[in-house]
Amino acid sequence: MQPQDVQTDPAVSPATVKPYQIRGRFFTAVALRLDGRVDDALLASLTAQISQAPAFFDDAPMVLDLESVAGKLPRQELVRLIDVLKGHGLSVFGIQNGTAEQVAAARAAGLIPLRGGREVPLDRTTRATDATPKPAPAQSEPETSPATRLVTEPVRSGQRIFNDRGDLVVLASVSAGAELIAEGNIHVYGQLRGRALAGVNGDTNARIFCQSLDAELLAISGLYQTSENLGADIRNERVQVFLRDEMLCIEKLR
Repeated sequence: MQPQDVQTDPAVSPATVKPYQIRGRFFTAVALRLDGRVDDALLASLTAQISQAPAFFDDAPMVLDLESVAGKLPRQELVRLIDVLKGHGLSVFGIQNGTAEQVAAARAAGLIPLRGGREVPLDRTTRATDATPKPAPAQSEPETSPATRLVTEPVRSGQRIFNDRGDLVVLASVSAGAELIAEGNIHVYGQLRGRALAGVNGDTNARIFCQSLDAELLAISGLYQTSENLGADIRNERVQVFLRDEMLCIEKLR
């Protein structure tokens, strides 16, 4: 048998054939914002909070925000904090708003420097490190209008539904082990048994509404409550969840 020549299509250039795609993705990360030194009291408080709600931090990527302690947090304290957080099984992967020395220490510990975030639009924020104001651009892009994401099917265990632009509406039940995350409000027209995190970008006016409450975790703008703390009088009831005086409140809907 004689070998045959392989014919190639001259119209297809090898440079145009890509066995992969590069796409942007939005992910939710827990931001730990430090306002003081990393001492034994701070670490003990963190340990207690993590032990009270391990489900809230389970598999959640974490970012260290050093804006309030830039230039004030010694290298050894930063490294100690990273080691403690990783020791608790937290996925600490990034650092924000640190000095060059802090960023170098974080890199050595396996973290990467990050910019921005969706908590506050950067064009509305003046960083402490900006010595002089920046002139406004001649033309700015219009802001994206909030958009409601509608989910009509039941949310199964292990699913994570995320809307980073507005409200999230679920017209079915949410199973245990499922997670709803929204920049705005969350509405569940069924039983809520998983986790619901509203106002994740800092909106303290966000609310959670559900027809039947049996959630594993409820959170608004970072303040949370776990199933262990849900009273028997509100379980399986129609409720709304909101913040009042920096406290998470749950009230029956009538």
